[in-house]
Amino acid sequence: MLAAGNQKHDQKLFIILAGALIALAWLALWSWGESPYGRFMMHQGEMGHGMNQEDGYVLFIIFFVVSWTLMTVAMMLPTSLPLITLFRALIRDRPNHMQLVFLLVGGYLSMWMLFGIIAHIGDWGILQLVEQNDWLHTNSWTIGAVILVTAGLYQFTPLKYHCLDKCRSPLSFIMERWQGGNEQKQAFRLGVDHGIFCIGCCWSLMLLMFVVGAVNIGWMMVLGTVMAVEKNMPWGKRISAPLGMILLGWGLIMAVQGISPLHLN
Repeated sequence: MLAAGNQKHDQKLFIILAGALIALAWLALWSWGESPYGRFMMHQGEMGHGMNQEDGYVLFIIFFVVSWTLMTVAMMLPTSLPLITLFRALIRDRPNHMQLVFLLVGGYLSMWMLFGIIAHIGDWGILQLVEQNDWLHTNSWTIGAVILVTAGLYQFTPLKYHCLDKCRSPLSFIMERWQGGNEQKQAFRLGVDHGIFCIGCCWSLMLLMFVVGAVNIGWMMVLGTVMAVEKNMPWGKRISAPLGMILLGWGLIMAVQGISPLHLN
């Protein structure tokens, strides 16, 4: 009885500490966004102003890694807390259980970092295309509309629901991948696999940050909450289709508003 009570207290303490880490990430994002350096978040502003090109690239990489890590911890780590806490509960009797938990989280965050690199390279390429194409520069709304419609359509695809089902079944997900052998390697691989399915579930919603503003804390909270609900609440799967309809409608409204002035001219 006493051991069970200690385990519950230990689990509650872990959840509190994880929640404090997530809250700290949100606070850091908000403080950074409100500071004079807020324009440098998510590669906004002139990174190389007043310095040589090499130093500008180094500064860009530092700002990207820090800002994207904070954003991932704040928005995506809460969506995976059920799996992380369950994994910790299953291995709590092992002397290296915290090391294994850190490896799990490290594998998970590494996949989101890879996604962030790809997303930012794509965003940079689109910005270059807009600068070089007069039509796109005049009708930049098309990019936002395409992202919204793509995100909306993806909500109805089999791949979306397959990844969502994996994310919503943490126990079976762990059991399928925790089969003995090298514990450290399996813990990291478990995090990597979970990160891949989490990206498969949420990548289109994360891309909405490039539509609503990559440093908009309010929208970060809204999207983070939506993804957490969709992945973890018993009724979360029911919001996928309505959310897809909302995104499609939003994209079509943006397209109509952008096209209408063209017909008036």
